[in-house]
Amino acid sequence: MSQLAAFIEEKKTLKATRQQDPILSMTHVVYGYPSVQESLDWMERLMREGVDFIEVQFPFSDPVADGPSIVAACHKALEQTLDVDTCLSQLGELAKKYADSRIVLMSYLNPMYRFGLEKLAQRAAEENIQGLILPDLPIEQAATYQAACKQNDIDPVWLVTPVTPPARLEMLASQASGFLYCVARSGVTGHSSHESKVKSTSLDDYLAHIKQHASAPMGVGFGLRERAQIEQLIGKADIAILGSALLDAYNQGGQDAGIKLINDLFN
Repeated sequence: MSQLAAFIEEKKTLKATRQQDPILSMTHVVYGYPSVQESLDWMERLMREGVDFIEVQFPFSDPVADGPSIVAACHKALEQTLDVDTCLSQLGELAKKYADSRIVLMSYLNPMYRFGLEKLAQRAAEENIQGLILPDLPIEQAATYQAACKQNDIDPVWLVTPVTPPARLEMLASQASGFLYCVARSGVTGHSSHESKVKSTSLDDYLAHIKQHASAPMGVGFGLRERAQIEQLIGKADIAILGSALLDAYNQGGQDAGIKLINDLFN
């Protein structure tokens, strides 16, 4: 069992002994937004408040899977000069300070390829960043990256969506380590006008199909904004991922508004 998978199982067991809902929280933060220090302060606040995971996005100019809130945050962050190695070092300081949470680094292939994928896995391991998410890297072209992750005991986290062909979905689920990132619906992150038309049973069937083939825990994200959506995932997934909704709350009311949303959804 990988480090991330073991952490997830340990956390779920602890929640069960405390009679808490057995689903973990993952929050999404854009590194450098609205400034590097403010993003680090926000991550520290989240970890101090007890979130289980932070998905830290190293910004890219064309984040194709992200909705308008995260795209705007990435563009704002990129007004500064950002450095992958410095980002990893700063995240490493937080990882050492808050051992009850885990940080996973998410970005797109372009900046990470320029940094070097083998170097990325090595530096992530040095800083106790135990998972990496590169949404636009196809697994078929990732042999070198996968080998580097395996050598450094890092989990490459793969994504599946409701429109992933069944054979490919089953292949990705069976090869997953750490956790499998299950996109809850088609489209980009954030609120969608057609969300209400998607029946909950279709999400249940989708997750049940993945679970039949998954070799790792399952995280679900994209469009989560309400407690009822989190409750729907209990028993069907291991992690609920909060992205655009958290960023919107932060933009509207700062850290306190973001923490209130997390408490409303998870506590």
